[in-house]
Amino acid sequence: MRTRLIADVPVSAVGLGAMPLSIEGRPDEARAITTIHAALDAGVTLIDTADSYHWHADEIGHNERLIARALAAYGGDVTDVLIATKGGRGRPGDGSWTVNGDPRHIMRACEASLKRLGADSIGLYQLHKPDPDVPFAESVGALRDLLDDGKIRMAGISNVDTLQIRQAHRELGGRLASVQNRYSPAVRDSDPELRLCTELGVAFLPWSPLGGVSRSALDSDDPADGTPFHTIARRRGVSPQRVCLAWHLARSPRVVPIPGASRPASIRDSAAAAELTLTADELATLDRLDRLDRRRG
Repeated sequence: MRTRLIADVPVSAVGLGAMPLSIEGRPDEARAITTIHAALDAGVTLIDTADSYHWHADEIGHNERLIARALAAYGGDVTDVLIATKGGRGRPGDGSWTVNGDPRHIMRACEASLKRLGADSIGLYQLHKPDPDVPFAESVGALRDLLDDGKIRMAGISNVDTLQIRQAHRELGGRLASVQNRYSPAVRDSDPELRLCTELGVAFLPWSPLGGVSRSALDSDDPADGTPFHTIARRRGVSPQRVCLAWHLARSPRVVPIPGASRPASIRDSAAAAELTLTADELATLDRLDRLDRRRG
């Protein structure tokens, strides 16, 4: 698979968002591990997780442990696989999400993630979300300390705005490696953050990258059904999801989408987007859709 860079580390141009393998509606463990193995077989070398990707209150770190078991059971070489995990959020078990950016919590969370992943250091560790009750500089300071202590090799932040990106970049002494924000055809309000990441040379990891590309029109023969993503997909003989991920990759050389998957077929299709190059006309069509959506908004 084609690669992109997070800091100076090459990773697959399309990663795996592993959250669906551990939250509500998750598959059984056998299928979850088969899905991770299918990603690896397809050339995926970036797997995104978090300590809060679990379902029940007593399952903290479920997704991290699952990934560790899947990698241990994989028959091939996994030395180039980068695990990106996050700390700073929690799930009490009632479906809600909490935020805790206290530096002491971040340090403890990282130590716990290290144990679950069975690693001496974490490839990419990200602050999951800024805590409004904790100065952002203090939360990022915990990432800086983890970097300096060698507990993590790269540091990132998630769910942030441009001011926070610039602040984190300064606090980390230019070592900010990634920003993970929600971004998709349906949710494009992180365009300023994407532009800034491109300017700074920081990887941009869109979460929920397939939002707005419904599966409802996949089996229809009517060209009027669905979005322009569907129209282009029919013409190319691929899925709209694959076109969507190729669109992401065309937005910036710093974009590394991390689509979620709970079935082997889904991640195989997503991984194939790394080899799909959209034409200038196709990108112009999707850009016109973007401008139209903005005018309507």
